[in-house]
Amino acid sequence: MSLAGISAFPGDVPSTPTADGKKVLLAAPRGYCAGVDRAVDAVEKALDLYGAPVYVRKEIVHNKFVVETLSARGAVFVNETDEVPEGARVVFSAHGVSPAVHAQAAARNLATIDATCPLVTKVHKEAVRFAAADYDILLIGHEGHEEVEGTQGEAPNHIQVVNGPEDVAKLEVRDSDRLIWLSQTTLSVDETMETVHLLRERFPNLQDPPSDDICYATQNRQAAVKTLGPRCDVVIVVGSGNSSNSVRLVEVALEYGAGAAYRVDKADEIDPAWIEDAQTIGLTSGASVPEILVRDVLQVLAERGYTDVETIRTATENIAFSLPKNLRGDLKSAGHIVDVPRTPRPRRDR
Repeated sequence: MSLAGISAFPGDVPSTPTADGKKVLLAAPRGYCAGVDRAVDAVEKALDLYGAPVYVRKEIVHNKFVVETLSARGAVFVNETDEVPEGARVVFSAHGVSPAVHAQAAARNLATIDATCPLVTKVHKEAVRFAAADYDILLIGHEGHEEVEGTQGEAPNHIQVVNGPEDVAKLEVRDSDRLIWLSQTTLSVDETMETVHLLRERFPNLQDPPSDDICYATQNRQAAVKTLGPRCDVVIVVGSGNSSNSVRLVEVALEYGAGAAYRVDKADEIDPAWIEDAQTIGLTSGASVPEILVRDVLQVLAERGYTDVETIRTATENIAFSLPKNLRGDLKSAGHIVDVPRTPRPRRDR
């Protein structure tokens, strides 16, 4: 099964009012962001063009259903580059990789397709730029996450990872006047700014990144949950457990007044006890979740009497990223029509 037909946001959901007042508040935006859409499309197009197997380093995006679907089509997921046969083709995931990984791939003569999200690439370039200017860089993020490992690998001698507010007191820097913070793109906006506030209390001359590092999609999905959360007895977030932005959505829902919040990979993971006494249920999904999984949850809820669905829309997204350049070139050479998005990258005022 191809993911292409289920990745795009299909529009608002028809609503059928119920006599007992049961209701679903459906967050919008939700689901696939432009970076995820690009990465998944890159693997599918590579399979179409080159045939199976196409190797993928790490999960292309953090979603079990996506990985399983691509695996069924012939994608082979590996943890490290040295698991890829010499001379084979490998796709780097949306989370990005360090220069060392690129070097390892070159040493094994691998044909690489870099599906790193352009917004993650932006953070990599910021790290390189400020390291070259001999700044110490405080990278706010979750140590061990692929994105953090990739960014830190750009300038390991200049970057310290700050997992959260609890790390601030133990930081040591060479020169507090040459200090900047960057962040993982999928963090909680509120928690990140709390950490920045504590960092600035300790290092008053700490500089901000040139533009927001937390991506537009992460911010938009959190904003939608902040709006619907206070109205909900229960919020259900569709997303995998290793998806940072999905896990954050559960936390945001609770912080902003939801009675309870749960994360599920698929509809069949919903415990009926969670919603037994719920009048209003909120529903959203992380940025790596195809819409078909949300529709499955809506179907389960409808079977339990939640047919009244109100879409809570807080933003409209029209961002698109073009496929990796070398893949685009090969597709054109093979006679495929390849659209190059003209949508400008999103910018947000602080």
